[in-house]
Amino acid sequence: MRIDIICKPDCGDRCHRTLANVRQALDQMRFDAEVHLYQDSRKMIDNRVYVTPALVLDDVVRIAGRVPEVVEIKSLIAERARYIRRLRDAV
Repeated sequence: MRIDIICKPDCGDRCHRTLANVRQALDQMRFDAEVHLYQDSRKMIDNRVYVTPALVLDDVVRIAGRVPEVVEIKSLIAERARYIRRLRDAV
């Protein structure tokens, strides 16, 4: 799984709080994922993100414009894992 956090170059503390919450959620779930922090306006344009910070799970923008809570991030990760498992079982 790949998790991207997209912020404006001058975003400040909100970007780092989002990163800390993502890392905390992954540690609590004992889940391994690639986590990338982008502070780039070009990345915002490519993903059609207009408000930051934005949380992107596997190239899908899930949350934008606010710092997500740890519980919310855990539910998004768990939902994504169930989807992948169901897809694998169907094939």
